[in-house]
Amino acid sequence: MEALGAFIRNQRKLANLSLRQLAELTTLSNPYLSQIERGLHQPSVRVLKLISGALNVSAETLLAQAGLLDSAVGGGADADADEPAAPSAESVESAISGDARLADEQKAALLAVYHSMLRS
Repeated sequence: MEALGAFIRNQRKLANLSLRQLAELTTLSNPYLSQIERGLHQPSVRVLKLISGALNVSAETLLAQAGLLDSAVGGGADADADEPAAPSAESVESAISGDARLADEQKAALLAVYHSMLRS
């Protein structure tokens, strides 16, 4: 739960949202979100969907971070052995978020573009 909370906190900061703003966007309480970010509470799937919508992160990514969904995407038994598996959305987001060469504003912009392309 601590890893999920840290991921949510990082995404919230990348989106330049305060905890109070995220609470308003999700209709969840400020203290409850704080507990989730600190890894003190395990959120339900419904709560993860609210958070994912507010942070513009796929629900699948948050579910995978919470350990409720297998994080491997496109690498199942039916995958062609000659073609490498496509990177998961989680790994792309992690790579962007973890790149120290990028400023927070650049990371947020890259993530926004990436998410907009996934929707189309």
